[in-house]
Amino acid sequence: MRNIQIGLLQQHNTSDIEDNKRRLAEGITLLAQQGAQLIVLQELHNALYFCQVESVDHFDLAEPIPGPSTEFYGQLARELGVVIVTSLFERRAPGLYHNTAVVLERDGTIAGRYRKMHIPDDPAYYEKFYFTPGDIGFHPIDTSVGRLGVLVCWDQWYPEAARLMALQGADLLIYPTAIGYESSDTPEEQQRQREAWTTVQRGHAVANGLPVVTVNRVGYEPDPSGQTHGIQFWGSSFVAGPQGELLYRASDSEEAAAVITVDLDHSEQVRRWWPFLRDRRIEAYDDILKRFVD
Repeated sequence: MRNIQIGLLQQHNTSDIEDNKRRLAEGITLLAQQGAQLIVLQELHNALYFCQVESVDHFDLAEPIPGPSTEFYGQLARELGVVIVTSLFERRAPGLYHNTAVVLERDGTIAGRYRKMHIPDDPAYYEKFYFTPGDIGFHPIDTSVGRLGVLVCWDQWYPEAARLMALQGADLLIYPTAIGYESSDTPEEQQRQREAWTTVQRGHAVANGLPVVTVNRVGYEPDPSGQTHGIQFWGSSFVAGPQGELLYRASDSEEAAAVITVDLDHSEQVRRWWPFLRDRRIEAYDDILKRFVD
């Protein structure tokens, strides 16, 4: 067996960025002490989820890569000997910004980055105002703990993104996330949304024969504009195995820090039982490149 110890941090954020980072550092240290080799953080983990409103002032939150955050988390990675998946607001150039996941190797260096490709634009999730879609494609990142297929949040709903990572030899799929409830939805509708979110990602695990690691933020964050009632992030971070089996699922309302053991070699056995990649009819898939087939 090729076991990997995966740590995840599900955190409630406040407007105090330094306090958020301090608590993240404490959590990363705790997970490393518990044996984690790979630690995954939630989407845009340094600050509040600022995309609830459109404000040019929020661009001041962005930073270059490499920059202060890669130095901060890189130092932790180096001191603790762990690989860390971060999620940052990248300032690439004046007027050009991305939602970027950065993987830090256990020596503190940058192993690679992924710029979020699918960008939502919904009430309280005005990400198109802030983020340019990624332009470096869907490519796994090689690290000392394996080849990581890192994607970000809204990418979760797209099987094409997961498949492209799998076709390039990803050992597992990783999704830093920020998603929650709209207060006007009924409790029944809220749960349908949360379960749909979980189910589609478990489907990516099954379809590709790969483990999936998803880390969501948790807790209430108000809408600064007062136009909505804010977002209640639903947590529920989870790890699924290559048959979609839930290996761990966090609370939908409380912070969580956990270390989960995943056998990476099990994926090959599952693919021998269910050889989906063998049976793909690639010669018949041209229409997938069209927006819609009339």
